[in-house]
Amino acid sequence: MRARRRSDQQLLDATREGEIDAFGLLFERHAETVLAFLRRRIAGAEAADLTAETFAAALDATMAGRAGSVPNAAAWLIGIARFKLIDSYRSARVEDQARRRLAIEPLEIEDAELARIDELAGPGLPAQAALAQLSVEEREAIIARILHERDYEEIARELDQTQTTIRKRVSRGLTRMRKQMGVQVG
Repeated sequence: MRARRRSDQQLLDATREGEIDAFGLLFERHAETVLAFLRRRIAGAEAADLTAETFAAALDATMAGRAGSVPNAAAWLIGIARFKLIDSYRSARVEDQARRRLAIEPLEIEDAELARIDELAGPGLPAQAALAQLSVEEREAIIARILHERDYEEIARELDQTQTTIRKRVSRGLTRMRKQMGVQVG
């Protein structure tokens, strides 16, 4: 099974078994969503630090066997991010103990990247919640096509699928997202 095709739970299980690169794939899938969630609530540098804290805490929980079964990794990570945000409000600073313990460097994000995240986040976050409810395959296709603006041929080649399959995943996923968000189309 190709690494990118693994479900979030399979990536967490592989991480728990010592395959740390699997957690890197989980990070790639969900970092933008977590950062956008936090960016809507706090300044850019703090949001980046809390994103790193969120993933450090998630890795720590996974490696310690506290993560268990995670049916929806995006929701799980947003939950961790929410707790990190509350903790930072309480202490008036970003707690970085888990990140330091795991020797994870803080995220450094350029202004252009922050602007893109703000644009993606929009006035609220219903799109991220709807995106999190999609299958891994649909979510990967939508993120690659819509958020990263890659062409269908490139995505199909990377995922070892046909362009038609990728187009269907994007179309069906966007349709599901619209329904979940209550958006009426034509």
